[in-house]
Amino acid sequence: MEIYKDISSSQSQEFKKLLIDNFSKTKIEEGKLLTGTITKITEKHVYLLIDGMKSEALIDISEVKIIYSSLNKEIKENDKLEVYLEKIEDKNGEVIVSASRAQKIRGWYILEKAYEANENVKGKIVSKCKGGVIVEHLDTKSLMFCPGSQIDSKPLKSFDHLFGVEQNFKIIKLDRYRGNACVSRREVISSFNKQDKAKVLEKYNVGDHIKDAVVKGYTSFGCFFEINNEIDCLVHLQEISYSRINHPDEIFSIGEKHDLKIISIDKDKMQISCSIKALTPDPFENISNYEVGKIYKAKVIKVVDYGAFCELQPGLTCLLHSSELSWSKKNISPSKFLKVNDEIECVITDIDKDKKRIAISHKLVKENPFESFEKKYPVNSTLKCKISNIKDLSIYLNIEEFEIDGFMHANDLAYSSKPEEEIKKYSKGDEINVKVLEIKPKDQKIKFGVKQLEEDPFNIFKDKKINDIITVKVKSTSPKGIVVSLEGNSLEINIKKNQLAINAEDARNYNRFVVGDRLDVAISELSFEKRKISLSVKLLEEMQNKEAVSKFSSPLSGKNLPFSSLSEKLDDKKKEEK
Repeated sequence: MEIYKDISSSQSQEFKKLLIDNFSKTKIEEGKLLTGTITKITEKHVYLLIDGMKSEALIDISEVKIIYSSLNKEIKENDKLEVYLEKIEDKNGEVIVSASRAQKIRGWYILEKAYEANENVKGKIVSKCKGGVIVEHLDTKSLMFCPGSQIDSKPLKSFDHLFGVEQNFKIIKLDRYRGNACVSRREVISSFNKQDKAKVLEKYNVGDHIKDAVVKGYTSFGCFFEINNEIDCLVHLQEISYSRINHPDEIFSIGEKHDLKIISIDKDKMQISCSIKALTPDPFENISNYEVGKIYKAKVIKVVDYGAFCELQPGLTCLLHSSELSWSKKNISPSKFLKVNDEIECVITDIDKDKKRIAISHKLVKENPFESFEKKYPVNSTLKCKISNIKDLSIYLNIEEFEIDGFMHANDLAYSSKPEEEIKKYSKGDEINVKVLEIKPKDQKIKFGVKQLEEDPFNIFKDKKINDIITVKVKSTSPKGIVVSLEGNSLEINIKKNQLAINAEDARNYNRFVVGDRLDVAISELSFEKRKISLSVKLLEEMQNKEAVSKFSSPLSGKNLPFSSLSEKLDDKKKEEK
């Protein structure tokens, strides 16, 4: 190290010249591709010597193995390796390079040249992805995207046979900023160009009857046929049959032959659309043979979550909604009730000639059980039912004879007690006597009640009116007032504190009322519609005072009462003293 102390020495000047010469040969810049020599290989790293760098670069051995495996080579010392220089020196003084990034950049240059020259590139499909497949470029191992529509010139049911096969692709789009390449196999294998296809289209016209068209493939929206081994056409799902079809593979197989009718030709897009159902008469033309409200037999052809599609005759499809399957069962699963090819009786409920839609009902074949129930148990009838479910403030009752359910609210359990407390007395499976309160056959609703089996305690007031005086019994007392009831009646009535006396001091003294005492009170409010009554001791006192004044007093009687003229005498005395 002594040689560096005196930089003016001949040795220092010579060393300086050597460094300048070495750096001038190789221009080192970050973000460039450089080629280095592998000097050492360990279990974890590969050492790379790059001309012009002050130290060797370390690369993870797994990164290098990936590159060498794609080239079918083994890593050896003295091999040349191209890398991308990320940093000449990091904070630890080390050189940071990337071999995989260099491979990707080098591959991108090759793809760009092929795209500019409109040349095909060789690749192979390595995996599926959303919307298409991933293609690996054979020369650079770069990954490219091929949309599903660009895999073949016609729809394929499966393209597993194309995986891993070396084939040509055409680059149709490059995104340098994102580093994405989009390729097409369809462009390469297309059997003829647009001019050839235009000539073929000239042979066909709308309305032509095509015989023996071959099924080439199908998707969820239709089936593709090949016409006369020269052009493909599409038969949309709705043009396959007058019956409802979920997918073309339900009735077609690859290679089958079918007759078609051309329904449209798009010369701009160079597409032909055909139809199979157009070759036969529309079965809806015979709809006049069917009437709304009559019973017919129908065949189940498809079961869905919301019902089933049935055929009244081949091709004449109708909808059986899940709500029309049964009178008694709610939220029924159609798949548990029906199977494909089942023959059922149904009633036509609606025919829409414009939209070519028919609605049917299976439950209407049988009598409405709610109407049958109404005939046997009209409103105000009593019967015994079993509790099938209790939810919140509602009780559901099962009527086994008709296989239907009724409903009862907690408010209809008792007249006096609170609904939320009363409903706790009942459990699922209990058999109870109920009274029919309401029946709505069309809405499939029946309402029951328990308290209606007894006389309404409020009826005791049917002959009463406001200001009438009644005798009650004190049940309890509190700072807020007292609770009273009539003799032999379960109805309890609260008298508020401000209604206990005319005098406010007496009203606050609620302890003067003893439980069990009999008490006369006046009716201050009465409503049969709201089943509301208010009682008042104060009103009774006011009525009694008014009656006493009107009965025992006269306009001049006040003059004869003691001290009635005291104020006048005091005023006269004050005047005399002055």
